[in-house]
Amino acid sequence: MMAKMTAPICDFVKRYAKSDTARLHMPGHKGTALVGCEALDITEIRGADSLFEADGIIAESEENASRLFGAKTFYSTEGSSLCIRAMLALIAQNAPKRGEKTRILAGRNAHKVFLSAAALLDLEVEWLCPDPSESYLSCTVTPDRLATALSEMSEPPAAVYITSPDYLGHMADIRSLAAVCHAHGSYLLVDNAHGAYLKFLEPSLHPIDLGADLCCDSAHKTLPVLTGGAYLHISDTVAALFAPNAKKCMALFGSTSPSYLILQSLDAANAYLSDRPQLYAAFAERLAAYRAQLTAAGYTLIGNEPLKWTIRAKERGYRGNELADALREHGVECEFADPDFVVLMLSPSLPDAALERVVEALLASPPRTPVTEAPPRPGIPRHICSPREAMLAPCETLPVAACVGRVLADAGVGCPPAVPILCCGEQIDETALAAFSYYGVTTCTVKKA
Repeated sequence: MMAKMTAPICDFVKRYAKSDTARLHMPGHKGTALVGCEALDITEIRGADSLFEADGIIAESEENASRLFGAKTFYSTEGSSLCIRAMLALIAQNAPKRGEKTRILAGRNAHKVFLSAAALLDLEVEWLCPDPSESYLSCTVTPDRLATALSEMSEPPAAVYITSPDYLGHMADIRSLAAVCHAHGSYLLVDNAHGAYLKFLEPSLHPIDLGADLCCDSAHKTLPVLTGGAYLHISDTVAALFAPNAKKCMALFGSTSPSYLILQSLDAANAYLSDRPQLYAAFAERLAAYRAQLTAAGYTLIGNEPLKWTIRAKERGYRGNELADALREHGVECEFADPDFVVLMLSPSLPDAALERVVEALLASPPRTPVTEAPPRPGIPRHICSPREAMLAPCETLPVAACVGRVLADAGVGCPPAVPILCCGEQIDETALAAFSYYGVTTCTVKKA
């Protein structure tokens, strides 16, 4: 049984809030309530530690998180975006020492932050592309497929980068993929933004426990943490190599004013999760029963992530956006919807009545004649230049119809889902144009001619 965890950041801030100290420091609200949280919103005063130079209460809290996750764990108050940039910077920093090019083999459904980080760090990216039958939001990478791809490369990449779970709830075979990577001398990096809770299933399905070397979790997506709270995890097997420079790499991209509200949330989550070891496993069992009920009622749910329901809406006779609107009429707001899918993210923090309302709302949408329209596939367009060259070049924004033949200069996708349909440095062709039209993209930022 893990020892009772402290909450040193929370304790410090609460003491300070009660001290009636005159706040002649940032932030400008001086603890005076406008929203309600101001008394707990501080900056790096004496005793509060400093996120990227932590040796006090933040370091103590991160050690608690490290014990919880079984890795060397660091906090981010800027989501997994900061952690992705730091992971790639650590690889770029280390690759020359091993005589490698800073080359990354990546699943095509990478978050757009991966592309911006590749541009800033001038990484060479090679893509593992999805099957033609898959949505652009998914990219199934099997161990055999990865082994083949690595064997066909002139030299192994510094790292392999995959997204698991992906936005639609598909989880990769991390254990086997890690074994393949390590056999070829490459590190495995996992964007686990949607899967922080996987650590608390039985058995754990967290990437670090399955052999990943570096991993990011968006704590705020699935744990009771404020938006922006995230973790950078470094496996114990490579901690001696990467951990000493992790904070330095995070500081390259991170704000010098991290939110202490988010830090308190991450700090409080340690004890909360430590005190409730069965919480997520028990909730996953409950959801499995509801999932079976929905399947029996004719819904098609895809993916193997336990706390995400991704519905193929067209098989129910609805477009995804249409089904999402029907749910809103019952007081249910989904995570994401496009013409094909509705994505629902669930957690034990959801009240029982709300969970039952979700199921009732879905059952209230009767099955109709299936919609047979298939989404267009963007294909694999012609690569013209690197993400760095494209993103940093002079550019202009034009209607998509005027962009055929031009080079995409910006990922230009919103969040959610923040997965580019086309990647920076690629040429926009008629196939890409059809995909843009289908998903409602009306303008593109392209390199100036």
